[in-house]
Amino acid sequence: MPPSLLPRLLLLLACTLLCQCGGGGSKAGSRWNYEYVPGKTAVIIGGKAVPPANAPAAVMRAISAGNRICTKPYRRGGGHARFEDSAYDCSGTVSYVLHATGTLDAPSVSSAFRSFGKSGAGKWITVYARSGHVFMEVAGLRLDTGYSDSSSDGPRWSSRSRPTKGYTMRHPSGL
Repeated sequence: MPPSLLPRLLLLLACTLLCQCGGGGSKAGSRWNYEYVPGKTAVIIGGKAVPPANAPAAVMRAISAGNRICTKPYRRGGGHARFEDSAYDCSGTVSYVLHATGTLDAPSVSSAFRSFGKSGAGKWITVYARSGHVFMEVAGLRLDTGYSDSSSDGPRWSSRSRPTKGYTMRHPSGL
């Protein structure tokens, strides 16, 4: 091997190792945080999410779906027998919203969302899944059935931070 080739190979190897994200980019960091970005982030008004005007149609449908159920109560198994239900649990909530985007055909359980769609954070929608719980971010807002939201008794929009250690991030293709 020519002497000038070895340093180049070592540099290429170092770049490859340093540029890789843990878990193929699918592991969440330690916290989910709301960060308002004009033209990209939704806001909460009266408990409902208001999307940015330039959001894609699928994101508008996701927010509309979340708004339809964000006052429903929590019920274990809610939203699993059918998308339209009188109450929702965490995976029923995420299933309902993803169905509205056209990316999910049948309700799913929380652990199954660890392999949903594409790995990593999405541009507009990110699903945070682990065994036993799932929540999602849509246009920068968190749609969740709990975690430090004192008024939470079912699906609610939130801008409050929450831990994400142990969660896998997934997103619908193109979103």
